[in-house]
Amino acid sequence: MEITLDMLLASRENRWKTQQDLLSSYPELTVVCLTVIMPGSVKRNAQSLTVAHAAVEALKESFAETTEKLIERDLETGYEAFLLTTVELLEAKRRTCHIENTHPLGRLFDLDVIDKDGTPVSRQAVGEQPRRCLLCDREARFCMRNHSHSHEKLHRRIDEMVKNYVQQSV
Repeated sequence: MEITLDMLLASRENRWKTQQDLLSSYPELTVVCLTVIMPGSVKRNAQSLTVAHAAVEALKESFAETTEKLIERDLETGYEAFLLTTVELLEAKRRTCHIENTHPLGRLFDLDVIDKDGTPVSRQAVGEQPRRCLLCDREARFCMRNHSHSHEKLHRRIDEMVKNYVQQSV
């Protein structure tokens, strides 16, 4: 199903509200928010669900003994999950960066660690470089903002990554 800009914006607002609710309900815990990087107007498909399930498994593994709660939502606007952990904020960010940097699909994971003010902790806060584009060596933000690559090329690359992951997992 294709989603509209209004649907996407409403989804982001709901995700932000959920983060705020979790921060106020569990002030002693660290909030990690998962979304899937999926360009274009279709956010939920076979590829995005494969990526989402791989990301959840990676989070469960990395935060195994420290997870207090895991909330998962399979929405038309994209899969999302919220993990509440006893791990300190910057250590949680180091772990999520490690997952994004080392998992075969990690480049398609968007793992945000949310500080007490509701702001995502930057990769730079833990000494990490900005994320790179899926197709070239520039910063991902640069290519995204400038529409440097077509959705078709991005989807071909994502398809290739997911197919390779699935084949290696069998």
